[in-house]
Amino acid sequence: MSEQNFDIVVLGGGSGGYAAALRAVQLGFTVGLIEKGKLGGTCLHVGCIPTKALLHSAEVADVSREAAKYGVKTAFEGIDIAAVTAFREGIVASKYKGLQGLIKARGITVITGEGHLVSPTSVQVGDDLIVGKNVILATGSYSRSLPGLEIGGRVITSETALALDYVPKKVAVLGGGVIGVEFASVWKSFGADVTIIEALPHLVPNEEESISKQLERAFRKRGIEYSLGIRFQSVTQSDSGVIVTLENGTTVEADLLLVAVGRGPVTAGLGFDEVGVTMDRGFVLTDERLATNIPGVYAVGDIVPGLQLAHRGFQQGIFVAEEIAGLNPIIVEDVNIPKVTYCDPEVASVGYSEAKAADKFGADQISTYEYNLGGNGKSSILGTAGSVKLVRVKDGPIVGIHMIGARVGELIGEGQLVVNWEAYPEDIAPFLHAHPTQNEAMGEAFLALAGKPLHAM
Repeated sequence: MSEQNFDIVVLGGGSGGYAAALRAVQLGFTVGLIEKGKLGGTCLHVGCIPTKALLHSAEVADVSREAAKYGVKTAFEGIDIAAVTAFREGIVASKYKGLQGLIKARGITVITGEGHLVSPTSVQVGDDLIVGKNVILATGSYSRSLPGLEIGGRVITSETALALDYVPKKVAVLGGGVIGVEFASVWKSFGADVTIIEALPHLVPNEEESISKQLERAFRKRGIEYSLGIRFQSVTQSDSGVIVTLENGTTVEADLLLVAVGRGPVTAGLGFDEVGVTMDRGFVLTDERLATNIPGVYAVGDIVPGLQLAHRGFQQGIFVAEEIAGLNPIIVEDVNIPKVTYCDPEVASVGYSEAKAADKFGADQISTYEYNLGGNGKSSILGTAGSVKLVRVKDGPIVGIHMIGARVGELIGEGQLVVNWEAYPEDIAPFLHAHPTQNEAMGEAFLALAGKPLHAM
């Protein structure tokens, strides 16, 4: 057995792993990066990037259908799924090539193969032992299912959905979270009939309730059906389709059932338990500084309980590299990490919802303001409805920003700064936003919450 030695060994080349590797070499460490598949992981190859490419194709389809509304004469002739696939794969291939070049240019050693943690300082890959003074676990996540619900045939996950070479006529989507509503949005734009099944009372249930209700109204207007607050019971499938039965006895018939009930941690069989890493239901438990109970072993990304977001993985990877270097990086709590759901309309948020802010600070200590995008010129030009809702501590900082509308995901960067820097509306109000932009909607909300609305009442 041969042995390779590094300052840091990173197990997993997805968002968290490669971010840790890139930052570590910047700080002067030698890095061995172990990946059994392709660098970039789920996000680049079967998650964030390809799904957003699909969503862009869906947006173009919708605009093409409605072109006459904008004075443009065109004929919508349908979806060429082969061309959509070529567009999507071209984007992924370009980003993958760029990432490979960056990793090589930074001098990171990539070890291809499945790694198994065999000690607090070493990972075995085939016949090779990869040794590091520190080890970062970053093995990512997989599409999970429900107990007793077997994936196969016409019961598919998001990865299979991405690879479909046709547009189904009718789809049932189990799960009304981010993945479920994004695929529902794509398929509806491509011409399919869609029904979402969500056991909780609202779509995107982790978002501000008023935003969830607006999304439900928007989906209803688009013709996307949904069942809320009723649990899935069973599914039967035949050569022609599936029949989904809910606990109240109602059924949904479709060509396919997309199971979008969340993602589980990829940790089983990788030696974490054997080495003594503390686990909980497959997740790796860490302290607030992402250190496991084993000195020198850290964990980042989807295997750490909390939000499963690529940019959370990036942030945690950078954090751990700087932590190992003794730079004492600041902790960003999950609640203050921005979230975007890229359906039509988009949903974006950062910070506390009104309800959670009331729980934390006291209901009598919270004030809110909601600005309707109907008053925003650029939103009217784009033809989108929606709103921006701010949550603040009375006489204190803004602690939550929640938005819905076309392209509002592009506004969440400012929202992240406002919430994480604990800005007061009065601090922001003097800095007016460029006109006409959707960004003005945030500016109007800040002005209103500061007590000096311009266009709002």
